[in-house]
This record gives sequence, structure tokens and C-alpha cells, in this order.
Amino acid sequence: MNPEVEAGSIDVGPKADRVKIFDTTLRDGEQSPGISLNAAEKLEIAQQLARLGVDIIEAGFPITSPGDFEAVETIARNVEGPVICALARSSFQDIDAAWNAIKDSERPRIHTFLATSDLHIEQKLRTTREDVKGQVRAAVAHAKSYTDDVEYSPEDGSRSDIDFMAEVVQIAIDEGATTINVPDTTGYAMPQEYADMFTALYERVPDLKKVTVSVHCHQDLGLAVANSFAGVLAGARQVEGAINGIGERAGNTSIEEFVMLLHTRRPDLGLWTGINTKEISRTSRLVSRLTGYPIQPNKAIVGRNAFAHEAGIHQDGVLKNRQTYEIMDATTVGVFSNALVLGKHSGRHALQNAFEELGYKIDGAQLNQAFKAFKEIADRKKEVTAMDLEAIVNDEMRGDTKAFTFDWFELHTSSDGEPLAKVKVTKPNGEQVEGAGSGDGSIDAVFAAINNATGEKARLAEYRVEAVSSGQDAIGEVSVVIEIDGRTAAGQGVSTDTVWASGRAYARALTNAERRRGVVDEAESAAARAAVNNPVAP
Repeated sequence: MNPEVEAGSIDVGPKADRVKIFDTTLRDGEQSPGISLNAAEKLEIAQQLARLGVDIIEAGFPITSPGDFEAVETIARNVEGPVICALARSSFQDIDAAWNAIKDSERPRIHTFLATSDLHIEQKLRTTREDVKGQVRAAVAHAKSYTDDVEYSPEDGSRSDIDFMAEVVQIAIDEGATTINVPDTTGYAMPQEYADMFTALYERVPDLKKVTVSVHCHQDLGLAVANSFAGVLAGARQVEGAINGIGERAGNTSIEEFVMLLHTRRPDLGLWTGINTKEISRTSRLVSRLTGYPIQPNKAIVGRNAFAHEAGIHQDGVLKNRQTYEIMDATTVGVFSNALVLGKHSGRHALQNAFEELGYKIDGAQLNQAFKAFKEIADRKKEVTAMDLEAIVNDEMRGDTKAFTFDWFELHTSSDGEPLAKVKVTKPNGEQVEGAGSGDGSIDAVFAAINNATGEKARLAEYRVEAVSSGQDAIGEVSVVIEIDGRTAAGQGVSTDTVWASGRAYARALTNAERRRGVVDEAESAAARAAVNNPVAP
């Protein structure tokens, strides 16, 4: 095994060997069932993506709702470094909305798409190949009138007739598209098929060599990273994906997995990215906590077990030389030690310094809030670790202003031994409500009490609890998924008290469900207004 590039370095090398990273966590990733981020949370993720060093952030799909428009606009105005991209269908209305949302960015991009597979053209679009060519021509030209940076994607490209798709791609390039992304929209392709498709496109469209060629792969058959890699070996130099691989259905290419593939095997491949790999783990945990989507323990690169060794033979080998069973150093991706950071007698200044060592600049009211949370945890724990402090930042300081907040609970037992719970919850409108409930256990009773207090009719679909750090007094991270109004919503909470963490997670899942309702209502209102106004689109 060749030695890897220096841990955490931002690689430099020939431009032709640089692979751009296009992050769609905030667009395709947020379309995952149960995820609904507000503008502040999206901005926080976008700022961390900038620290990670992604080249392009696809901040959202502005036409879908006023909330999404606001989030994209906020990111465009406040995040520096990466290109800020907005997605738009081929209609002028979509493209206008996309531009208005990103126009204040120092580096704006419009990404427009229209399907080229006959299945989509005939069954979804209910149109013809000729109409598709006309729409793409008009859409790319309209987007180009706003910005020089235009990306076009032939949706369902991997299942398209190659000759027809080549015609459409040539039209997009003729109208000024600077990036052509050919997606495996349904995750159906196999690596060699996907690579052969690009080889055929390069033969049919020589002008592809003048633009950036991109891949966007889905995980339906578990081949998203493999297909993305195949596309890059065939000539693509932009890879689209999401942190932790979240996204529609089974998800997208996992950015951390693809980046570390190139980083670890660079001596053999000669390919590199501009990613600061030491920010990978922090980014992964932030996305997990804000979306409510837990990271599976055995997930490559960022899973809890990614650098753990259980077998005695493995442990013996690692103790002698880590390279016997590890192909990368854990510190390369920003996995830090869980050693003692602070104790219960530590003051504000010590806490502030500890946060700065972890890369967080906190002062004023935020520091006071963090110090209060730290003291509550320190009273229950002998040792407060780096992971604990990160949990405080990402959980205690989220600053939801329009959310269900779990304020208080009390547990009792009925005369026949049934667990009973009383809770106090603050609703998104600021009203404080109380409720009681019973269940099969303490946590089930708390969930029932929250439902009764809020008047919501949610049903618990999934429940998971994991330790943030080690030891009996470890902080527990609870993840829940609820079903409500026929949709799912996820939430997370952390505390040394599992019941408390569970209540917070459930309240946040209700918050995400409420946001999802708002998005649906906004979309339906927008569709109704559009139908009334009957806008003309290409």
C-alpha cells in the first residue's frame, strides 16, 4: 500500500487532475423523508461546507417554497468561497426564482435540468423529443442571460438513448452551459456501463472537452460511489453528492467516502480534491444532528466503528503497526481523541478556550448558554470530553425560534405499576402547554404525554439511542422518527439523561413535521397562484 497524502492537507496538483466537489446536501439531501431544515440550520451547514472546502454548494430549489427561497438567498449572501448554486426546472419561472435567490452571491450558478430518457419524456413529461430540445435550448439561454456559470443535467441520463442525449447536450453547450452533469438518477447503472456512457458521449460531443463534465449518482443498488468513480476515470471532473450520502430514496454519493477514496489512493490515481479532510467528521456529525439522521456505526469513514478493532488478531497487528489493518489515519478525517477536556470546576474562560481548540468561536450570550449547558453536563459527569463539547454546540445552541421545545417532565407509577408521565412543552407560537400520558415504559409515556400536550397525533416509527462518548456517565444521543399526517419526520436530542434526550428528540421531530407541513402548504399555494396567473414557460 502506498503511503497516503499528509493528513488533512489541501492537495495541490495539475488542474486536469483536480476533481471538483459539488455538494447537494441542502437540496437533494434535504429531500430525504423526514428532513426539514430551517434557514438558520441550512446556513450553519453551508458555512461548515465552506470550511470543508467543497467547490460548489447546491443550496436549494428556490421555486418550491418561500422558505427554500429564503434559505438559498441567505446562504448566497453570507457564505463566501464556494460557488452557490440553485436548482431550476426548464421553465422561465423556475430560472427567474433561482437567479433572484443567488444573485447576491460572489459566485452564482444556475443548475437547470430536463429529462432525456424516453421513459421520462413519454410517461412523466408527456411530451416529445423535439419539445425537449426546444425547452433545453430556451432554458439554458435564459439562465445564461443571468450568469456565465450555468449547469445543465439531462435527467435520467443513464437510461437515455445515447444519440438523442448527445444532441441535447450539444444544444446546451451551444447555448452556453459551462457544466454538463449526466446523472444516474435512479441508481440503475453499473460502473462499466456508466463509464462506457461517458466514453460514447465524448465521441459524439467533442465540445464536452471544453466544459466541466459532472456525475450525479444514486445509491439504489449500492453503487453510487463506484459509479461516480467510474465516471471520473472516464473523464468527468466534478462529482455531486451529499454528506453522509443522504438524499432521495437510498441516497446519493457519499462525499466523505469519495473524497477519501481519491485522497488515500492518490499516489496510484493522480487525482485530487480541494477538500480539507480534517473537517470531514465534524461536517458529518453536524449534518446528522441537524437532520435527525443517525450515522450507521459501520459506515465507511465517519461511522463509530470505522477505526475500531474488535478481533484480537487485528488489535495485535494494530498495536504493532497501525498500517497492518488501517489504510488511513483517523486524524486524517478529523476524528479527535475522547480524552478529558474539562472538569466540573472549569470556568467560562477555560470552556471558551476548549471550544476554540475544537474550531468553534463562541462568546457573549452564546458562551453563557454553552456554559450553562456545560455545567449541567459536568454535574453529572466526571469527565467532559471533546465529543461532549461538540454535542453542546450542535444540540444546546441550535437556537430554534419557531419550534416545539421540551421544557420539563415528571415520571410516576400508577397503582398497577403502569408508567405515567407529565410534561411541559412550548409550542412554535410560544404557548406553554402541559400534558400527561402513560405507556409501556417511561419513554413511551413521555411521548404520549407530549402528544396529549400538543394535540399532535404522531406515532413513533423508529427509536435509537447511542453513546456520544464512553463510560457509564456518557452523554446519550437519541434519534427518533415519527409518522404524522402520512409523512415521516426525524429528530435528535442529547443528554446524560436518556429520558430527557428522548423528549427533546421527539419535540424536534414534531418541529420538523410542522416545517414539512409549512413547505407543503407553501408549495400548494404557489401552485394555485401559478395556475391562476398562467405564466408562459418554454
